Amino acid sequence: MKTMTNKKIKVGVIFGGRSGEHEVSIVSAQSVMKALAKSKYEVIPIGISKEGKWVAGPKAIEFLKAGIKKLPFKSVLAPDPTERHLVKVKEKGLTPVSAQKPTLTDIDVIFPVLHGPYGEDGTIQGVFEMANIAYVGAGVLGSALGMDKIIQKQLFKEAGLPIVGYDWFLTKEWPKNKQKIIVRLEKNLKYPMFTKPVNLGSSVGIGKCHNQKELIAGINEAARYDRKIIVEQGIENIHEIEVSVLGNDKPMASVPGEIIASNEFYDYDAKYVDGKSQAIIPAKLPQKTLKEIQAIAVKAFQALDLAGMARVDFFVKRGSLKVYLNEVNTIPGFTSISMYPKLWQGSGLSYEKLLEKLIDLAIKRHQEKNQFATSYQPKKDWYR
Repeated sequence: MKTMTNKKIKVGVIFGGRSGEHEVSIVSAQSVMKALAKSKYEVIPIGISKEGKWVAGPKAIEFLKAGIKKLPFKSVLAPDPTERHLVKVKEKGLTPVSAQKPTLTDIDVIFPVLHGPYGEDGTIQGVFEMANIAYVGAGVLGSALGMDKIIQKQLFKEAGLPIVGYDWFLTKEWPKNKQKIIVRLEKNLKYPMFTKPVNLGSSVGIGKCHNQKELIAGINEAARYDRKIIVEQGIENIHEIEVSVLGNDKPMASVPGEIIASNEFYDYDAKYVDGKSQAIIPAKLPQKTLKEIQAIAVKAFQALDLAGMARVDFFVKRGSLKVYLNEVNTIPGFTSISMYPKLWQGSGLSYEKLLEKLIDLAIKRHQEKNQFATSYQPKKDWYR
């Protein structure tokens, strides 16, 4: 690995993707690439279009922002573990990108800034594993668990962590059993309820429902994005708290911060568009409550077998200060206003040092994993 030499570490920053969070991913990637120290890292931008086409190089951001479907060239990551480079796809076969663009040679570590499906759910992590390349963030299992809001909650409950009430169903069940589902939801939960696609983030497809009419509309919206829908019990009069977690086997939690949403809840516009939401860092809660939140955040991180980074979201009931674990995000936003880096800045770790720490964690985990045997020699060659 390049960490053993004086050469720059080649970091492939992957962004975009086939997800409703495509645009957020691009903005996050721009922030990451701008902040990576040029003296230490050689940054290789790798964009994935909404159609799933890969394009690498200095104009990758430009191509994706323009929504160009017919790219001038396409790139893919070779799954061969003996190679660590992008390849340029031509009509008559594959040619190493390095033959065309010397800067796009071998890759030492991948920094995925892909939010949502095909980026945060373990699929792209499987590609990195096949290629045997170090990468930032959770592995295949942790990513898949962290993406599925239902499995998350089941594991959190098993670990004894406090969660809100919820119910769920398959999207294809909705058109056939609308009345039965509504009756069940209204029996098990109270208004307001939150309707969500199970495998999506950035509050895409989420609705807050105060009555049956809004519940039906919320389910219809969530059904546009995923094969499973989760409906959660809404809790009124709360503090919305977020905590950043960093590390591998011994993770640590940042200071908790509170979100004051500009809308009724922290939806997509409140997060990224209107710029009116506020963050209070650290959150103005009793020290005992803050420590409880940090402890639960670390336990949630470990319960899902995560690595590198995660943002953990909480609800804290005003008055009683009862803490509820909401969800974990394994590839949190990295825009200039995103909470994950801001919480670490509030804890004394700068954006630039945070990126450096994440890359170091990725390389160390990769080196540890490569120490294990990958083959077994039986006493007899019985298979020949």
